Amino acid sequence: MTDVRDMQRVIISPSTRFFTETVEVGRISPLSFFEAGASQYKDKRFYWQNADKTLTLVGIGHAYILANGKTDGRFEDISDQWKQLCSILIKEEKDIDPVLFGGFSFDEDNRKVSEWDGFPSGYFVVPSFQLKIEEGKTLVSINMITNRKEAAADFERLREERDKLIHIAQVEEFDFANQNQIIATTERGKKQYLKAVENATDSIRKGKADKVVIARAIELQFEHDVNSVKALHAITNEQQESYQFGLQIGDSLFFGATPERLIEIKNGKAYSACVAGSIRRGKSAQEDRALGEELLGDRKNREEHQHVVSMISNIFHKYCSEVLIPKAPKLMKIRDIQHLYTSVEGTLGKENDIFSFVQALHPTPALGGVPTDVALEIIRQEEGMDRGYYAGPIGWTDASGNGEFAVAIRSALLMSDRAYLYAGGGIVADSVPELEYDETWVKFRPVLRALGGKLNG
Repeated sequence: MTDVRDMQRVIISPSTRFFTETVEVGRISPLSFFEAGASQYKDKRFYWQNADKTLTLVGIGHAYILANGKTDGRFEDISDQWKQLCSILIKEEKDIDPVLFGGFSFDEDNRKVSEWDGFPSGYFVVPSFQLKIEEGKTLVSINMITNRKEAAADFERLREERDKLIHIAQVEEFDFANQNQIIATTERGKKQYLKAVENATDSIRKGKADKVVIARAIELQFEHDVNSVKALHAITNEQQESYQFGLQIGDSLFFGATPERLIEIKNGKAYSACVAGSIRRGKSAQEDRALGEELLGDRKNREEHQHVVSMISNIFHKYCSEVLIPKAPKLMKIRDIQHLYTSVEGTLGKENDIFSFVQALHPTPALGGVPTDVALEIIRQEEGMDRGYYAGPIGWTDASGNGEFAVAIRSALLMSDRAYLYAGGGIVADSVPELEYDETWVKFRPVLRALGGKLNG
């Protein structure tokens, strides 16, 4: 019989069927379930928890992989493949929808030989075993996509594997403490970053663009290989107000805790968030309040924020009806930083799915710039690195069209005993390279701390 770990190697044909089955179980720690799959599915797992902690998803194994290396049409391609799979789905009323989880690279026209070589333009998986915690219920589903005549026997074996994973997650004791040591920290291209900010500012002053986001990276080397679940456990504790995610591709884990939602679709409603403009947290409540008021009144940050609001609101007016947008931003306060925040809501048009929004919204001015095409060209020319999935869309959708994508900032790529951390900021006409550099350290801090490091800049 085919090993359950190889069942994703199936060619969709008229005889292919998509089976799912859901059971409700007692309480399970989602990270314990994630770790229960470590021995057999170490490179085939994902983790997601939304910002308000009302939904947690864990995937183990691959029932199917949707991936492409496209520059053009990559969003439509994943959407079309998912619709094709959903059209052959067989489920009972008690069974919850299967989930598709994954992400896209930031800019497929700027790929370079780098740590991101194993990450395609778009990569999504249907998990063989799917944990969903929502509304006080813990549900575990089996997903199987097959054209084998032995489907019934294969599914029974998956039930046995499911029960084994549940038992391990409920009974085993896992040590999530991070005892690894960072032995080296390397700033990659600091001089190039400062020069890129200077050049971007010069281009903006000459009227070529209104805003350009310039990012940089640091590299950490550890004494031992970094444990994926320990990194996820640390970041979930560090950044409880954010979206937490982890996506394994091969031996690499892309993970982080981002404050920025790109798009959510729920029961015919679409929601987004404009997050741009930032300042540090204060050391006291009084200082924190003063800094927040300074941010709300700062012209540079308000202009940067308004670029994002304008872009996202235009897209919502195109794809939705009954669009609701507050007139002024609020403050979003997370552990290390506070942002300007404006919510956007609309009623979804029937002809659009979540990938239509992802394509239209990415990259937002908060991660690319204004105008988008010009800003991307400046980034490609000046930044000097492949962002990979950093600042790209990451998230999930289900067979009913619900789903949520976040912008993958405050993130890192783990590869064995190394980690690559990424951070950037919006450059406008009066940006100062040294101040922008200092701000990136504030944005490095959450992941750096989760991995056992200390801020030194």
